[in-house]
Amino acid sequence: MESLILIVHVLAAIAIVVLVLLQQGKGADAGAAFGGGSGASQTVFGSQGGSSFFGRLTAFCALVFFLTSFALAFVASEKAGNVSGAVDFIPVAIENTESVDIPQLETNQVNEGSDLPSVN
Repeated sequence: MESLILIVHVLAAIAIVVLVLLQQGKGADAGAAFGGGSGASQTVFGSQGGSSFFGRLTAFCALVFFLTSFALAFVASEKAGNVSGAVDFIPVAIENTESVDIPQLETNQVNEGSDLPSVN
């Protein structure tokens, strides 16, 4: 089931990219005034042109993309919720109740011939 949703999700994403690239930009109408007419798109998609067709198709693909995103998130949360003992895998700091003897440096043990400054 998850793989089917993932395949539809990827196909919707690719379709959105392709549809956005196929659409004319806002500045494309200015080119039509100088002889670069859009007569071919009017004959294929009707008198309104292809903008509303591509716009609706892009909106549909976006809806499919969002629905598959929610479905994949739901499937992932269900998988995470079904793991028994997931909390047991989290490492917990173990407190050591035994005292550890740390050797202390006495001031009279400093080597007199050392280059290190004295602590006094």
